[in-house]
Amino acid sequence: MRQVLLFDIDGTLLNTGGAGQQAMELALQTVCGVTRPTHGVSAAGRTDRAIITDLFAYHGIASSPEVWTAFQAAYFDHLAQVLPTLPGRMLPGVVDLLESLHSRDDLLLGLLTGNFQRGASLKLGHYKINHYFHCGGFGDEHHDRDDVARAALNDVIRHQRSAVDAEQLWVIGDTPFDVRCGRAIGARVVAVATGSFSREQLAESAPDHLLDSLEDAASIESWF
Repeated sequence: MRQVLLFDIDGTLLNTGGAGQQAMELALQTVCGVTRPTHGVSAAGRTDRAIITDLFAYHGIASSPEVWTAFQAAYFDHLAQVLPTLPGRMLPGVVDLLESLHSRDDLLLGLLTGNFQRGASLKLGHYKINHYFHCGGFGDEHHDRDDVARAALNDVIRHQRSAVDAEQLWVIGDTPFDVRCGRAIGARVVAVATGSFSREQLAESAPDHLLDSLEDAASIESWF
């Protein structure tokens, strides 16, 4: 039975330089005519569905299926346009680690992210790492990251056509929300302090392993 590794994206694999936030602000302007700034809407570790719900509430936008559809289309268009213009980067050690993990027949790599599925594909495609991942859970429908984790697990089961032993399941992320949602599906968790949370803040969530970065591929691989 293969071990399953579910990776978060933003702050774990890459930093887009704020592309997601900028694309959402542009979509608010394009679709809803909003030009004033947004304050106090948290994004780290949350789903795009939850973030945009809060943005609509903050700006007094009446939510409807038509508005959602138009907003998402505008967001994806703007995201594709702004990604090449910002100083984003792959985070340290990511490419070497993914290449090494992907070469192993006993591992399956997937995603567990708050990004919309299309947004995740645009970000990973821009940094040319889409091909490493074969399944996952995304932030299209769920407000709670724990529900995304459950969706990711179900997608893994569909992909490999067999159940997953919790002892073979891992979540890798950069926020306490990643640790919490990993626990929601019985996974072990690797937390990496390359996002907006400090090592000390991540330690409070009690991950199985806590790293400053993903640079030591040999040591990390020894856990799987």
